[in-house]
Amino acid sequence: MSGDESSIAHAAELIRAGRLVAFPTETVYGLGANALDAEAVARIFAAKGRPHTVPLIVHVDSIAMAQTLASDWPEAAEILARRYWPGPLTLVLPKRDIVPDIVTAGLPTVGLRMPAHPLALALIRTARVPIAAPSANRFTELSPTAARDVPSALADCVLDGGPAEVGIESTVLSLARAPLLLRPGVIPLPEIEKLIGPVEIAASVTAGAHPSPGLHLRHYRPTTPLFLIAPGDPVPEGRGARLRMGHEMPADPLEYAAALYRTLHRLDAEGWDWIAVDCPPDTPAWAGVLDRLRRASAAVTHP
Repeated sequence: MSGDESSIAHAAELIRAGRLVAFPTETVYGLGANALDAEAVARIFAAKGRPHTVPLIVHVDSIAMAQTLASDWPEAAEILARRYWPGPLTLVLPKRDIVPDIVTAGLPTVGLRMPAHPLALALIRTARVPIAAPSANRFTELSPTAARDVPSALADCVLDGGPAEVGIESTVLSLARAPLLLRPGVIPLPEIEKLIGPVEIAASVTAGAHPSPGLHLRHYRPTTPLFLIAPGDPVPEGRGARLRMGHEMPADPLEYAAALYRTLHRLDAEGWDWIAVDCPPDTPAWAGVLDRLRRASAAVTHP
């Protein structure tokens, strides 16, 4: 569906009726349901094949809506929301009882984000409810950054808002206790620390409820086996495609992030035996991209 007013109104009606809508954000396309309707949210988990140990991010249209869902709104949340919302930052905060436990994997915290895409904001405002939405894909598979990449039959309708500008999922930061980075994104950690002080980096999750989405070892993976290699290393045998910074891929981290999933979707469709990606720098500016590539290649035996 296009993003005109009638399409948004129809999608909002579906959300209020407990149905699933795929919609664009500036990061990736999301698979949305009424965040306050536990039965509707359960349909997200069923459609994606997503474990109930992985929480969902709740999308809001304002700081005021976020505050109706969080039982505590510390000064750091106000500072970061004023700076980065609408935008690719998710804040994890203590939740109010109004948020169903299925949304949060049974945890007492909820991830909140105000997306920057105008269609996402229009959908939330028209539906008049917060929208729980993971990426609109099967669990652990490559996230969609265009409407055409949303798997068929995943949602009751798909709002087409063009290509996602950011291209990878949001930075996730917990403020439930001391600031803790749960998932890197395109916002460099030193930039956040300039605003709120030191931020710890979360350890890997091995079992139990995850404090954030995107922490599964095998994630963000294309269908084609992906190898993350050092520049100059040999590539696997067979017919494949190689992605090098400054050649097939941009040398700027923001431009690279915007192009990453789009490029992997294209290469998947071309039927290669493998995709080899030169490892980007291990620096704060590249942390989000490097995290996605490491998880996309985690289940592959490297050459």
